[in-house]
Amino acid sequence: MKILVFSLLFALITLSINAQDQPDTTLNRWMPGVVAGLNISQIAFSNWTQGGENSLTWTITGKFNAMYKTEKWEFKNELKAVYGQTKIASDGVKVTDNELFMETVFSYNIGWVVDPFIGNNILTQISTGYDYTDAGKIEIADFFDPGYITQSIGFTYGQSKIVQTRLGLAFKETITSSFTMYSDDPDTPDKIETFKFETGIESVTDLKIPIDENTALVSKLGLFSAFDRFDVWDIRWDNLITAKINKWLNVNLTYLLIYDKVQSPTAQMKQGLQLGITYTIL
Repeated sequence: MKILVFSLLFALITLSINAQDQPDTTLNRWMPGVVAGLNISQIAFSNWTQGGENSLTWTITGKFNAMYKTEKWEFKNELKAVYGQTKIASDGVKVTDNELFMETVFSYNIGWVVDPFIGNNILTQISTGYDYTDAGKIEIADFFDPGYITQSIGFTYGQSKIVQTRLGLAFKETITSSFTMYSDDPDTPDKIETFKFETGIESVTDLKIPIDENTALVSKLGLFSAFDRFDVWDIRWDNLITAKINKWLNVNLTYLLIYDKVQSPTAQMKQGLQLGITYTIL
C-alpha cells in the first residue's frame, strides 16, 4: 500500500514538473473555435420491384467554443445547435433533430487537484417539436417551451486532456408557456404552473478519447437529482464517434440517451449513422 501511494505521489510530482518546464501558450488570450457540419443520408428507387421508399435525411450542426485562461482562472463557453429533418415519400417531412445548448463555466485555480467553479447551462428547442402518430403530428414543444436553465457551484477536475468532470450544488429552472406538462405540479390540480424550480446535485463529465489517428469518441454525461426526489436522477448521455475520411468528409455515429421521468417514465434513446461534411471556420 505504501509503495502504491509513493508511486502515485511520484507520478503527480513528475507531471507537475514537466508541466512547469513547458510554457503554456494558451494563457491570457481568447481561444475561439467554430465548426459547422452537414450530415446526409439518402436512398432513392426507380422501377424497384423489391419494395422501399425514397428518403432523405439531413442534419445541420453548428458548434462555437470560446475559452479565456490565465494562471489563476479559466472561463469556458460553448454553444451547440442541431437541426435536422427526414423526408419519406409517403410520410412527408419530419423533424429528427431540434436542439440548442449553451454552457458557461468559470473556474479558479487554488492549487488543489480540483478547482472551485460556477456554471450555467441552457437547453431548449430551436423550433416546434412534434409527436408523430398515425392520426398526424401533435405539437409537444417549441422554442423555450420548455426551456431548462441550470446554475451550479462546486468543484471541477480539468487537468486531463481526456476527461473533465465537475460536481456541485445545482439550481434548475423549467420554463414553459403552452406545454405546461413539463413544469406543472401534479400535487396542485387546481393550479397550472408554468415555472418549476428545483434544488439538487449536478454532475457533468466530458470525455475526449482518440481511438486511432482518424477516429475519436466525444462523450458528455450529465446527471441531476433534486433533493426532494433524490432516488431519481435525470440523465443525459450524448455520444459521438467521428471517423475522418479526409479534412472535410467524415462518418458520424451518434447515440443519445435521455432519462427524465417528467418527459417519459422510460429511457429515451436516439441513434444515427451518417456521412458528414465538416468545415472548421476557426
